[in-house]
Amino acid sequence: DLLEDCGICVVMDSATDPTPPRAPKGTSRSPHKPQQSKRENSKPNHKQNLQEVRRKGRMDRGKAEEEMTNKLKNLDLRCKPKATGTGLIYSDVYSRPRCLWDASHPECPERITAVIELMEKEGLVSRCVQVESRAASEEELSLVHTKEFINRMKSTQKMTEEELKSVSDGYDSVYLHPDSFTCACLAVGSVLLLVDKVMTSELQNGFSVSRPPGHHAQTDKMNGYCMFNNLAVAARYAQKQHGIQRVLIVDWDVHHGQGIQYMFQEDPSILYFSVHRYEEGSYWPHLPESDSTAVGSGPGEGYNVNVPWNKIGMQDGDYVTVFQRLLLPLAYEFQPQLVLVAAGFDSVVGDFKGEMCVSPQCFAVLTHMLMGLAQGKVVLALEGGYNVESTAEGACASLRSLLGEPCPHLTSSGAPSESALKSISKTISALYPFWTSLQILEGGTLSEAEPLPSAVCVEKNLKTSSGRTGLVYDQRMMDHHNMWDSGSLLMRDERRGVILLKKLHHPELPQRISRIFSRHEELGLVERCQRIPARLATEKELAFCHGLAHIDTIKSTEQMKPRDLYRLGDEYNSIYISNESYRSALMAAGACFNSAKAILTGQVRNGVAIVRPPGHHAEKDRACGFCFFNTAALTARYAQSITHESLRVLILDWDVHHGNGTQHIFEEDDSVLYISLHRYEDGTFFPSSEDADYDKVGKGKGAGYNVNIPWNGAKMGDPEYLAAFHNVVMPIAREFAPELVLVSAGFDAARGDPLGGYHVTPEGYAHLTHQLLSLAAGQVLVILEGGYNLTSISESMAMCTSMLLGDVPPMLPSLLPPHPSAAITINNVLRAHAPYWRSLRIQIPESLRLSLPSPQPKSKRTSAGKGKKSPRQVTPAPSPSQRSSVTTSPASPPSVQEDSGLDELTQGLHSLDLSSSTSANSSPTSVPVGGARPKVKASPLRDVTATQEVSPVKVMERGGEIPCVKESTPIKEEKQSIPESAETDTVAMGDQESCVSEGAVGYMKKSVFELVCGAVDMGGDTMYVVDPLAWCPHLDSVQPVPPGGIDVFRPCEECGTDAENWICLCCYKVLCGRFVNEHMVTHGQVSGHPLVLSFADLSVWCYPCESYVHNKVLYEAKNAAHLAKFGEEIPPIN
Repeated sequence: DLLEDCGICVVMDSATDPTPPRAPKGTSRSPHKPQQSKRENSKPNHKQNLQEVRRKGRMDRGKAEEEMTNKLKNLDLRCKPKATGTGLIYSDVYSRPRCLWDASHPECPERITAVIELMEKEGLVSRCVQVESRAASEEELSLVHTKEFINRMKSTQKMTEEELKSVSDGYDSVYLHPDSFTCACLAVGSVLLLVDKVMTSELQNGFSVSRPPGHHAQTDKMNGYCMFNNLAVAARYAQKQHGIQRVLIVDWDVHHGQGIQYMFQEDPSILYFSVHRYEEGSYWPHLPESDSTAVGSGPGEGYNVNVPWNKIGMQDGDYVTVFQRLLLPLAYEFQPQLVLVAAGFDSVVGDFKGEMCVSPQCFAVLTHMLMGLAQGKVVLALEGGYNVESTAEGACASLRSLLGEPCPHLTSSGAPSESALKSISKTISALYPFWTSLQILEGGTLSEAEPLPSAVCVEKNLKTSSGRTGLVYDQRMMDHHNMWDSGSLLMRDERRGVILLKKLHHPELPQRISRIFSRHEELGLVERCQRIPARLATEKELAFCHGLAHIDTIKSTEQMKPRDLYRLGDEYNSIYISNESYRSALMAAGACFNSAKAILTGQVRNGVAIVRPPGHHAEKDRACGFCFFNTAALTARYAQSITHESLRVLILDWDVHHGNGTQHIFEEDDSVLYISLHRYEDGTFFPSSEDADYDKVGKGKGAGYNVNIPWNGAKMGDPEYLAAFHNVVMPIAREFAPELVLVSAGFDAARGDPLGGYHVTPEGYAHLTHQLLSLAAGQVLVILEGGYNLTSISESMAMCTSMLLGDVPPMLPSLLPPHPSAAITINNVLRAHAPYWRSLRIQIPESLRLSLPSPQPKSKRTSAGKGKKSPRQVTPAPSPSQRSSVTTSPASPPSVQEDSGLDELTQGLHSLDLSSSTSANSSPTSVPVGGARPKVKASPLRDVTATQEVSPVKVMERGGEIPCVKESTPIKEEKQSIPESAETDTVAMGDQESCVSEGAVGYMKKSVFELVCGAVDMGGDTMYVVDPLAWCPHLDSVQPVPPGGIDVFRPCEECGTDAENWICLCCYKVLCGRFVNEHMVTHGQVSGHPLVLSFADLSVWCYPCESYVHNKVLYEAKNAAHLAKFGEEIPPIN
């Protein structure tokens, strides 16, 4: 009636929508059972039936093509076969050498035999791929040793005992046996063999249980029970034989591996990390170069890392902290292609030489941490260890991790000692000028108050009936839907002179979970998981966290009429309600309860819950931000109810929005540690509350147990999230020692998400998940929260599930240094929580930061620290016989030949100015729903009313960056019932600058199109200025332009029209848009091809993202079309 009173002609377009339509007001039809829409004048006749048959045939053919395309996509011919299996090498030859003149010598054959016997007893040997050892050749030994030295050692095979003792006395802490040379050659060769098999993907990782050890051996001398330097030879061999450029050597033997340090201290292609007993130089090998100040020299400066312990009795917390706060940040910046471990177990409790108190279980955790590097290409080689029982237990613990078993609980505190913190701080200070990952720390004094008590978990020894991952999903959770979607939008069609109603979609779509589940099926993840049934939570269970009045209110919505549902939803912040919402929310909670129970009772190892609606915004007595009941909080309370009330639960929330509800529920509780990483923008990003800031640490006995990491002012991605994990999340979590980890896994910080605006990659989420699996004996439940790009959330959550299943973390895209704004946030959190958590108290002089060169502008984030040059090329040092001065530059991770296949789009992201907005509006407010961006007003200098056709590129050059175009997207429109209270909000008017962010994730009562396109009055005609996406996750689907170029005058291939045609950038078919016969729309639905280019204005539209896109990947197609249309090329897209 309102439209008729206004004299508006309404054209109702009811073409099939790619997203199953929502029920109009007053209906309760489930959205996952779409009904077929009917056209108004659908009288049956022969012609229409024939057209329908032809259309069906095209769709069937399209489906077959799509199926074949998907199969071809999964066949990546460039990839090496997926590596599986753990290699184990042992030979009886290793037990032959012994000291002929000292029967009690600690380096004895029993060291090896005890390890293998325990591995066999625990059933580990049979689970490994047993590899026959081989001897290293003299040529291979000469990669790091001189020929004279090799020949001298070779001659010992025929020496008498007296001669052997005489030669041995010429070295430090060495004995020789006639079989020593043979055994040492086999020890080196076994590591080389594992390197071959790991680098060629025959094996995923490996363990060489061999002797003699090697890390003390030097270029031309034996030392410390070592003849040849096993890992040094292996590193050079890997570089020569397999062409890799970066090798990380981790040495956790209690003695410093000075032999490795000497060989590589001038080489930036080898990062050597050693944590060892030092005691200010009084412990063997008594060298000043074993101290933290020895950081390498020349080109290798910064690539030698020594962490010297100055006290005995170091425990698990000391070792885990140095790995977390120092080794991992350096390793992620270095990005090794192979990890070699000098696995000495003389720091295990009970070893009389090491005198440390590290548990065997700790080495399982350390090994797991290293498996996140180099795509899991990790090779361990036994070094020291002189209590045979302790050595055997430590070696078995490491092997269990290599085999993919969950990390055990640690038997001692996760907090580091004061002595350890001093040693770590000194090493970080020495390396600070060379590594940007360390320069996050601002320095200065941190609190020395008495920290919170550290917990120790009791190992329950639950025997899981299956080592599988539990997965819960039920499509009935799709019943919750928005009956009005986001309302309808009045739009003017200038060509036809009518007003159209455009249907818009609320971002919290039912299809979110079905798309995620479908992607899991496509990747074969579902069949690898154990399905867990969903159930409805009871009202009694809801009362764990919510008031009865709130429960009754939401329950009453089952019987409400649509008008009442709308009004109730309008009372909350960013909530829509249907009659099915209550049961869907009950099922989301109940599904998580069943998953938690299955994990805690040992039925499954860990779990993933593909559930909706989300929960973390729900307060005790109020729905909020798409959330009715707080699923993660309820699951924590449920887990405590079926175990014990003091069960320690970590809730890690990486949704881009702060989980206000979760924080408020637990802010006075010391049994639940809540950590949230979220976009904050100084309180302007939803939920727009100061409660999300870093200084809100909890209350009462819960003080210190609420950790907010609020991001401001930049588009955060993998570097920032990893930095937060390394410096805040994991150190605090290890001290807390959770018995269950719940992940509020929103994926709206993923790249391509229209609301979050961040750039976390699926690979980034994989690494975060891998790190969390080292907690709580691997008892981790990943619960879906937000995320509104269907492709991004599907890929990201699939990556998380892959990690839960024990797959190896993928290679990360090349990492930039974290944004300066992220460093400010992290330091604020460190200062706020140092009083509570000892592991945060890394003390470095404030003068260190001041001594660094002036920082570059934010738009030019460099990847090198002080004195660092371009990290693009690193050349290994030559062998001893060829050694000369090395001229390579120190480097953080260089790009290498085998990494050249990294996604070009990711590389494109790195060239963006991440510190500035892509729009003209720099206000850090929430990004509105649908990928909306702040408007760019049209320049008054543009002659946009001219009838002459002008190149959009020239318009951009004259008036600004963003073309002013008439609405020409190939999206269908559909009439939608509008609630009375919402009718006034449907017409796009006004500036976004005057809009107030009212809802969750920036969801506003205004229409999406109003926010994307600014309405500009041009003499009576309404024009729109569109700010396109600078990137979207579907750009990799763009195919090269055909050899003949693009003919912008081609007619539609289906109906022959030459009006409003588009060309598909995947298959280059030309079809008409929505104002004609919608053939391009149909093509997009059937083929799944996402990106199309308009012949009218040369803009590119992405169907899944529902937005224009402007990226350099599109240059070839845009340039070809522009050349055909205007006879000239366009400038490159930056």
